Amino acid sequence: EVQLVESGGGLVQPGGSLRLACTASGDTSKTMNMAWFRQGSGKEREGVAAINVRTGNVDYDYSLRSRFTISQDKVKNTLYLQMNRLKPEDTAMYYCASREQIWGPWLTPSYYNHWGQGTQVTVSS
Repeated sequence: EVQLVESGGGLVQPGGSLRLACTASGDTSKTMNMAWFRQGSGKEREGVAAINVRTGNVDYDYSLRSRFTISQDKVKNTLYLQMNRLKPEDTAMYYCASREQIWGPWLTPSYYNHWGQGTQVTVSS
C-alpha cells in the first residue's frame, strides 16, 4: 500500500507563492504517475498537474501552466508543486495522488487510486 502525506499549505496574500510537498511511502516501486488535484468549496475535484515518475514528463491544466510547476525528488520520494502569482480563485484543498497504471488521462481523479489527506491553500488579503 502507498501512503501520501501533503504539506506546505497555508494562508497567502494574492500575488504570493507557496510550495506544496507530498511525501510517498510504502510500496512505491510500481508507481507510474503522480499528480496534484484541488477542490474548492462546492466545486468538483480538478486536475492541476501530473508527472510520470519514470520519464519526468509532465502535464498541466492549461490555465495553470504559466504559474504552477510540478517536480519530483526521487531520492526523497517527494512530489512538489510550486505555485506562483497566486489568486483568490486558487483557494482550495490540494491533494496529492498516485497510480500504478500507465493508461488513462493524467488529470482525471478517477484514474488515481492512492490519495493523501490534502492540504488547505487560502489566498486572501
